[in-house]
Amino acid sequence: MAQSVPDFFKGKNVFITGGTGFVGKSLVEKLLRSCPEVNSIYLLLRQKKGLSTEERLRELCTNKLFDLLRQQNPEFCKKLRLVAGDITMDGLGLSDKDREELSEKCHIVFHSAACVRFDQKLKDALIMNTTGTLRVLTLAETMKNLEVFVHVSTAYCRCDLPQLCERLYPAVHSPRRLLQLLEWMDDDTFAYLEPKLIASEPNTYSYTKAVTEDLVDEFSSKFPIAIARPSIVTAAWKEPIPGWVDNLNGPTGLLIGSGKGVIRTMHCEPSYTADAVAVDVVANACILIAYVTAQDKPKETQFYNLTLSKVIKISWDQIIKLGEKWVNEYPYSMVLWYPGGTIKSYWVSHQLCLLLTHLLPAYLVDSLLFLLGKKTFMVNLQKRISHGLGILQYYTTKEWHFRNENYRSLQQRVSKEDNETFYTDMSTLDPDEYLKYYVLGTREFVCKESPDTLPRARRLHRIRFFADRIVKFLFLLLVFWFLYSYRDVFSSSVGMLDSALKSLPPLTSVRAEDS
Repeated sequence: MAQSVPDFFKGKNVFITGGTGFVGKSLVEKLLRSCPEVNSIYLLLRQKKGLSTEERLRELCTNKLFDLLRQQNPEFCKKLRLVAGDITMDGLGLSDKDREELSEKCHIVFHSAACVRFDQKLKDALIMNTTGTLRVLTLAETMKNLEVFVHVSTAYCRCDLPQLCERLYPAVHSPRRLLQLLEWMDDDTFAYLEPKLIASEPNTYSYTKAVTEDLVDEFSSKFPIAIARPSIVTAAWKEPIPGWVDNLNGPTGLLIGSGKGVIRTMHCEPSYTADAVAVDVVANACILIAYVTAQDKPKETQFYNLTLSKVIKISWDQIIKLGEKWVNEYPYSMVLWYPGGTIKSYWVSHQLCLLLTHLLPAYLVDSLLFLLGKKTFMVNLQKRISHGLGILQYYTTKEWHFRNENYRSLQQRVSKEDNETFYTDMSTLDPDEYLKYYVLGTREFVCKESPDTLPRARRLHRIRFFADRIVKFLFLLLVFWFLYSYRDVFSSSVGMLDSALKSLPPLTSVRAEDS
């Protein structure tokens, strides 16, 4: 009988980069909870925001994501081993002791650390996503007991292609040559070349992910490698907390921004698929990918597109309508205005609404704040929002098809029990219920609003509803008054235009003269 997934991880030592990130946290929690006999999980951590590596590890262990695990195993933190280092430093900044221990004891590597900012400077993105990956691969090469290396990439690594299969697509530029450029080229020259280098991709994130896949593939003859390509990663579906999310990236920021009345227009093709995969499904898939790849010991890199193609169809229109429904049911406490707005298929109409519903109100609010001697902020806020929407609209106005046979086949490679524990099939997902918990998750984990604040938030929401309707009514009244007051001017203008048009020679006579 085939070895179960928990049995495979029994007694194993796992090295994880990006363990404090969105996917990384979920992966760590799932391994500890569902593979309780894993020996140790080594986490690469650096100092950040004034916190030491030890403080960051303690912060991770006290995260609400681990509450269920904490109930089952209060001593789970003892399995987490701190490895002080930095992916942007030579040799990962590891001490000789940590390097030796990893080389001697590590069996499995999950590399999920990455810069996920779409507008990051190319040089910085390459240092983090490409050079950093090379450093992890170089370390993995020294691991005497390494069974599998799983690299977390993205399904949007080749946005220039309408269809992405589960195979390697050679990068437009050689990763080795790009890394050579990093060594000697100054920042200004690199910034000048950036638009030309990433011309095939919408941003530096997808460009560096594509380049990095080429680099990872170079090591496929040295140890078993698999590349997981999730699409947009969103809130948890089932475990350990439905709706858990800890960042403002992608749809989460859109959901919160619209729910707080800040975002009122979006350039989007409503019928296109919103290809988003829940973070707990991504974590489960990564674990199964490691299990399967270690069993198969392939000599070539294995690719898995973690996407919704042929699994479930959810459109952007459906997501936005359900989001609006549940935001009104579970409103946020700190809100600028009553939620509203629509999605626009046409760029021109979106820009017009952006001007009327985002920028003009922002200038009005800032003008009032300035007159009151208060600090202005709305214009800068709306400019940042407009910038973010501009980045996101690339993905909401295009549609890709992802081949994901390898991903879907994971279910056939494990037992029924393992399938239930490490679920990867999202075909049974109920979008309505998922969006409900998604909204609740953004309230609690991103906006830090406890469930106790909900009754008051609902009362304020009703007040904002009536205020919104009154303001809209007064605005329409003002428009009608303006049109009525200046009806004579409009009438004479129309008459003058009509006379001018009638005075023009017929089009047929003009053509006759030309001939």
